[in-house]
Amino acid sequence: MKFHEVRDLVRLTAPPLDRRARVLAAAWTVEDFRRAARRALPRSVFDHVDGGADEEESLRGNVEAFRRWRFVPNSLVDVSAPDLRTRVLGRPVAAPLGLAPTGYTRMISPLGEPAVAAAAAAAGLPYVLSTMATTSLEDLAAATPTLDRWFQLYVWKDRTLTEQLVRRAEEAGYGVLEVAIDTAVSGHRVRDVRNGLTIPPALTLSSLVDIGTRPGYWTGVLRHDSLTFANVSPGVEGTAGYTIEDITTQFDATVTWDDVARIRELWSGKLVIKGTVGPRDAVRARDLGVDGVHLSNHGGRQLDRTVAPVDLVAPVRAVVGEDFGVLVDSGVRHGADIATAIALGADACFVGRPYLWALAAAGEDGVSRVLQLLLEQFRRTLQLLGVTSIAQLRREGCDLLVHAGSGDTPKP
Repeated sequence: MKFHEVRDLVRLTAPPLDRRARVLAAAWTVEDFRRAARRALPRSVFDHVDGGADEEESLRGNVEAFRRWRFVPNSLVDVSAPDLRTRVLGRPVAAPLGLAPTGYTRMISPLGEPAVAAAAAAAGLPYVLSTMATTSLEDLAAATPTLDRWFQLYVWKDRTLTEQLVRRAEEAGYGVLEVAIDTAVSGHRVRDVRNGLTIPPALTLSSLVDIGTRPGYWTGVLRHDSLTFANVSPGVEGTAGYTIEDITTQFDATVTWDDVARIRELWSGKLVIKGTVGPRDAVRARDLGVDGVHLSNHGGRQLDRTVAPVDLVAPVRAVVGEDFGVLVDSGVRHGADIATAIALGADACFVGRPYLWALAAAGEDGVSRVLQLLLEQFRRTLQLLGVTSIAQLRREGCDLLVHAGSGDTPKP
């Protein structure tokens, strides 16, 4: 080979000078964003996002449960134009993917919930705002008027505050209310305890060490307004507000189905209960007038050793029928996971940590990029499966999946 031929093969380009641009150029998987977030965040903050409860068995098991399914594709199908569009709880979406609620997002990045919501709106996907958000219901609605906005509600000991939140969500145009039912008490997150995490992050001796290696994070924190639980901050609806030290004392161990029934009376939109919901409780929720269940073990952050939510999809779908909403999160890391969940009977998957890692690493553009990656992976999975629509994936799911090691197919 001649020198000029070798020269023509060499394509050396200088890496982008901007850190976020470098992250985006190098990000091809969710794990790439996780590694970038580890570099960008102080250890205590990264561990808060990354960690789970107790021994983190559920945290690991959620991801592993998706990996135990294997595909059996259709052959010789024209898959030149797969259609990812579908409806979730009767609402049109660009794909069966949503952004799950995560609390205190501005601790991850000063851009916070509005950046996540803007990326979701641009992708045509729903975003669920948490009660524990650092942006209020009203401010997010004003910032993202075209977004399919959902709200996750905790039932507080203060039932007046709970009812105020329901009313405010409806007045601000949120179309779906998700009632979290897995927080009778707060989960024991060992990484947070060991790191001495406080919210907002405090300048302790260990965090001062972090300043030297994470200056961008700390200058961002110091440049922006102080962090609050915006939906229950002082002065909102006459409340005194809550800090991280006392807000978890509002988690109520006395919540029952009667509270869900009361919320059903108050809320005129779509109502979902969110937690590790088995078939028996899913039927009870349906019979109570609830529109769907969001199968979740809080990303492994509440009760450890719980069943992976994806393993509940098929048995729940079998008892509730086709017209009841079944959503799932916890452990979704690839577009193939979305395909697996839909084939098992889910209407949509939701992600949390992936978009937080992307937000920490590259802001709103990072969130847009991680959503793009997941949807590209999902589209490619459908094409290689010989599937052209979400309806077909649901309809033929039992024939497209085998459980590794057992040879079992999902129950129809």
